[in-house]
Amino acid sequence: MDEPFKTERRITGADIYRVLFALLSAGVGLVLAYGGGQLLVLGGSAYYLLAGLAYVGLAALFFLRKRSALPASIVVFAATCLWAFYDAPQIGYWELLPRLVVPAILLTLGLWLAALFPTVRADARRRSAWGGLAVMAGLVGTLVLAFFPHGTLSNPDALSDAAKVVQAGAPDAPQDWEFYGRSAGGTRFAPYSQITPANVNQLKVAWVYRTGRRISGGAFGTDENTPQQIGNVLYSCTPENLITAIDADTGQKIWKFNPNAVTAEHVSCRGVGYYDMDADTSLTQEQKASYTAPDCRQRILVSSVDARLFALDAHSGAVCAGFGNAGFVDLKKQMGPTENSKRYHPTAAPVVMGHLAVVGGWVRDIMPGEPSGVVRAFDVRDGSLAWAWDVGNPDNTQAPAPDQTYTLSTPNVWTVPTYDKELNLVYLPTGNGPPDYWGGDRNAANGRFGAAVVAVDAATGKTRWVSQLIHHDVWDYDLPSQPVLYDVTNAQGEKIPSLIQTTKTGHIFVLDRRTGKPVTEVVETPVATAPAAQGEHLSPTQPFSVGMPTIGADPLSESAMWGVSTFDQLYCRIMFKSSVYTGPFTPPGEKPYIEWPSLLGGMNWGGISVDENSGLMFVNDMRMPLRMSLVTRENARKFKVSTDEVPGFMGTIRPQLAGPYGGVKIDVLQSPLAVPCNTPPFGTMTAIDLHTKKIVWQVPMGTVEDLGPLGIKTHLPVPIGMPTLGGPTSTASGLVFFAGTQDYYLRALNSRTGQEVWKQRLPVGAVAAPLIYRSPKTGREYVVISAGGASHSPDVGDYIIAYALPEGAGATTH
Repeated sequence: MDEPFKTERRITGADIYRVLFALLSAGVGLVLAYGGGQLLVLGGSAYYLLAGLAYVGLAALFFLRKRSALPASIVVFAATCLWAFYDAPQIGYWELLPRLVVPAILLTLGLWLAALFPTVRADARRRSAWGGLAVMAGLVGTLVLAFFPHGTLSNPDALSDAAKVVQAGAPDAPQDWEFYGRSAGGTRFAPYSQITPANVNQLKVAWVYRTGRRISGGAFGTDENTPQQIGNVLYSCTPENLITAIDADTGQKIWKFNPNAVTAEHVSCRGVGYYDMDADTSLTQEQKASYTAPDCRQRILVSSVDARLFALDAHSGAVCAGFGNAGFVDLKKQMGPTENSKRYHPTAAPVVMGHLAVVGGWVRDIMPGEPSGVVRAFDVRDGSLAWAWDVGNPDNTQAPAPDQTYTLSTPNVWTVPTYDKELNLVYLPTGNGPPDYWGGDRNAANGRFGAAVVAVDAATGKTRWVSQLIHHDVWDYDLPSQPVLYDVTNAQGEKIPSLIQTTKTGHIFVLDRRTGKPVTEVVETPVATAPAAQGEHLSPTQPFSVGMPTIGADPLSESAMWGVSTFDQLYCRIMFKSSVYTGPFTPPGEKPYIEWPSLLGGMNWGGISVDENSGLMFVNDMRMPLRMSLVTRENARKFKVSTDEVPGFMGTIRPQLAGPYGGVKIDVLQSPLAVPCNTPPFGTMTAIDLHTKKIVWQVPMGTVEDLGPLGIKTHLPVPIGMPTLGGPTSTASGLVFFAGTQDYYLRALNSRTGQEVWKQRLPVGAVAAPLIYRSPKTGREYVVISAGGASHSPDVGDYIIAYALPEGAGATTH
């Protein structure tokens, strides 16, 4: 018979403890029962309701001092453990943490409470006390384990023989970082071996340059710039296109140019273009000799955020007077309603192809009649239009009549194109046609060219081939990153001149850059087309790149929902079950739906790096599902309008004037603690062997030190893996440098293992890709990062920081 504990003659500390614990257990139980009931009604797990009722029952047993309280609490915890191991999608640290920590804390308190009552046998009290200590030790161990990375992948067997050997830098490699991705092919590979995994821990700050960019007021942008290095000079741009030439060894300013460029949205500059007339093989000697001006034989090309294209003398920073109108070309002409660049401006570096420079542009993508997504090539000598690739009229490669515009509301190219000199092709990664999230009235041109890689003749602008990677994109899955050129073997073992395109969906496509045909297997896979939005007509299939690894795109499920604790995991489960989710390419609609991977990525604009010696490819990603819903024009009046890409708070919509709709509500699928609902990591770095097409390693990137729950800086280096931006840079010596994490560090990883071998604290966050070069004057190798602040971070700066080995340390090798 269940007998109560004997009562004390007066109120003791044990009585107070008992009452408080009963209240705590009852509170936990009521919260779980209430939320668990909601979840059960939605068709979710019954555990939370049952656990809630059990904890309410335990509270009553302890409050009434029943002897059965202790064994009952052990049974409840044991049952929770069994459920946790059954329910978790896989047995791992992050999977079990929210399922077991709160129950373990309650068990510990219950065990210690039982040990306080003298009416319980002494041996039972001792066992209870030691049991509580054992569970507490487990909780302390769990806390300690939080400071070690989890969710890592290591597959050294995937390394091909070619990738196992770290080769020395190539002595005949080009010594300049001339393009956004160093080479025209965009591999972002530094062929140097002075800084190695063995000595990288000796890197120290060599110099710091402050750009003087605006860091207060409205729309000052995010520093996404990778400087270019030509000889002993770096060329840097700020988000508002303040251009500085910097001495590569000292960090001293050589010259500065300010175009006084201002715009309201999407303020960024990722780099500049460089042109050297004397090295240009596309011109004859007679053409070169005909240029007699004393300056501007070497030029810096700048596309500004107010939609102008400047040419500057590389040595003085003076505008090239013979270029365009007194040194610049107005890119807004015949582009439609740009609203003085608010709705259109370039965000990527101009790509120099001989004596031509290609310029795309970002378009706001909110309503029909947005500015044109045309891509244009200009002669770098005088700024004249060489050709225009207009999606709505691709056969006409010249400007329209003076009283006409290029075709409006067409897919645009806001990221960096890539130039293949041998094939004389430029590859354009396109976005979708505006508006982003509804396409019921899109025309055939949008249907063919949206979210595609398009190969265009670099001399004429004629379309050579089109490979669409997303059909009828209504998810804002613009192709976000520069295509990378690298030869890859096909299934037959033939080495194919290839193009590698990463996507927001987490898929990596490898195409024959001569024809656009897949080099690795791509399968048209059925996807859900219902429930669809009003008037929508979705594609019944989508291309899935099954011949390459998919990064961070495993389908979501209720059991994959996560939280720091049991409570926010329950909240996330309720949010998931109350949303529409049919897997990849879930159709947008008026009922809240989950977009995963989201329009943030997967992979985003930072792109990848390829070790050209080994064939290892390095790619970072972010994993943040969104909960979205289309809002009719009538209902849109009830919301505040925000043009932020992800408004992220209740009561706000992003305008989308399309068909019956007036906006789209976009929120991160996250708990009340502002933590994403998917299981960590939320961002990783992955190495893929392009010979075996397999993942070699994957590691979480970034800690919660500078961004934790509720946006609070925790100052705790817990390597949960945070959303990443920017891109990696690899070296011939076997290193990968990366800074695009949410914490303020520049890191170096061993390229064969993924092991972190060095990190350096930055004054603010950084989202740019690192620049690595060797000074032609001193022979020192430098690692440079633009640190201007992480996206949406309150900490903003204007730093360009160079790191090098101490003088005399490391061999000055190739």
